[in-house]
Amino acid sequence: MSSLSPRETFRLGPFITPRIWTGLWQLSSNAWGSASVSKVRQGMARHVGMGYTAFADHYGSAELIFGQFRESLTSPEQIVGATKWCVFNKNVYPSRSFVQSAIEERMERMRTTSVDLLQFHWADYSDKGYITALNHLLDMKNEGTISAIGLCNFDAIRTDEICTELGPGAIVSNQVQFSIIDTRVLHGLADVCQKHGLKLLTYGTLCGGFLSDKWLGSPEPDLYSGDLTPSQRKYLDMIVKAWGSWELFQSLLSVLRMIGDRHGRSIANIATRWVLDHSFVGAVIIGARLGLSEHPDENRKVFGFRLTPQDNAVIEAVLDRSNGRTIITSIGDCGAEYR
Repeated sequence: MSSLSPRETFRLGPFITPRIWTGLWQLSSNAWGSASVSKVRQGMARHVGMGYTAFADHYGSAELIFGQFRESLTSPEQIVGATKWCVFNKNVYPSRSFVQSAIEERMERMRTTSVDLLQFHWADYSDKGYITALNHLLDMKNEGTISAIGLCNFDAIRTDEICTELGPGAIVSNQVQFSIIDTRVLHGLADVCQKHGLKLLTYGTLCGGFLSDKWLGSPEPDLYSGDLTPSQRKYLDMIVKAWGSWELFQSLLSVLRMIGDRHGRSIANIATRWVLDHSFVGAVIIGARLGLSEHPDENRKVFGFRLTPQDNAVIEAVLDRSNGRTIITSIGDCGAEYR
């Protein structure tokens, strides 16, 4: 592996993985732009060569492309692939055969005999079928079909319920949104993680790229502009409606730039480091438009430093002026926006 590989790792079930994962959700739609499959695979190889050996969120054709890529490697066992099984339909009975067919589809598409990390999402909390489904997944894990089970966008109450019901070590992670802007995990879920030994895999850490030097000093973009990606429309709405205002966001970017100057880092580096400095966070998942827009060199600078108490104090001073601590009451706990 490259000597430039990320220096921070953590244990997730049977795996030791880097603390930055590459998110592949942008391969799911041309709305983010598109590149040829060969360019995407070159991008994957570039990431692996730099030590980014974990890939997540295999929507659409991403599972297929990732499976072909990993199969082509001389040491495919060094790569961790996390995919999802999402149940959005109501009144679904998760029989063993129903669950098994969903997982076998994942394995077939990813060209593997077992799923590394199966992240499970269940939309309807009023239907306790998620416990039944997870028990089947746990059986499949014990049979060797799944290496590790994680949750996706489950709130604090349900995460605690699931971990208590299934027992120690059954669930290793929960993938949720977490950033300087969206701090809902600090109001319950963080404590649940500490209680059960879970790690969070966080997305939205850079708010679709808004937490970057590019937007410092920029006027507020038009929410309906064709220039914004789907992610940016989602996070802009959160920034200016739920969190605060574009003016306050500019104050935050200025503070992050000042901190970045102290450490020789970018705004994105500081925003990512802020998330990683929370002990319950295993990794941040940073979306990459492989073959189009990717920043593995930039992301590597997240390592090798820590935010100081002074850094955190000036960040908190801006956050105190925002609605960040009440977002959980306005839009609900983690994952509520998908239910």
